[in-house]
Amino acid sequence: MADQKDNIDDFKVQTAKHPNMSSVSLRPHSEHSKDRMSKRLSTESNGTSDGGMGSSTPVEITALEESFRRFAIHGDTRATGKEMHGKNWSKLCKDCGVIDGKNITLTDVDIVFSKVKKKSCRTITFEEFKVALGELARKKYQEKTGEDAEAEVFKLIEGKAPVIAGVTRAVASPTVSRLTDTTKFTGSHKERFDKTGRGKGKAGRVDIVDTSGYVSGYKHRGTYEKKVNKPTEGRPM
Repeated sequence: MADQKDNIDDFKVQTAKHPNMSSVSLRPHSEHSKDRMSKRLSTESNGTSDGGMGSSTPVEITALEESFRRFAIHGDTRATGKEMHGKNWSKLCKDCGVIDGKNITLTDVDIVFSKVKKKSCRTITFEEFKVALGELARKKYQEKTGEDAEAEVFKLIEGKAPVIAGVTRAVASPTVSRLTDTTKFTGSHKERFDKTGRGKGKAGRVDIVDTSGYVSGYKHRGTYEKKVNKPTEGRPM
């Protein structure tokens, strides 16, 4: 009872020092952590930062940048979408119709990629990506101005995604075809297949003894039984 009374007296002293203490609800530490985490996620998703002045505007991703990210991560599970390799750059130009075989070829695409990227890097950023498209646009649409040509190239790429090719077909090899041609088999291997190339099964692997009594090659097998067992209806007694 004495300890309980001392605790009550301590609480009254604390309340007297802090009058607003009783009006504030006490919250567990875990809830405060959750609030801080949710606040950080919301600021990251909106493109803002704690204490950032004038940075409350959400960062919008354009259709061109979205296509850049799709091609940048294609075929690479570790890619972040912020940088693009030369292989995916060539695929983007091919799938989106930038390469036409006349004004723009695959060689032109590789040359522009090597031109805009940094010497010590194997990838290009989104800003370098736009510079590379500008180089190709002026060569593809020579009759238009620089801005109009870039706009046309951007339209070819915006909203596009990598084209996934179908299943690779097996190429017929002359060696495999020769080894699987049953018409060219000899010896015991030839006996295992019929004229159509279909296997005979057990008959082609095991010598089955013929116990019918007929010699091999006899063409009228079974005709005697038909004559003997011929019905006698209608014959005079």
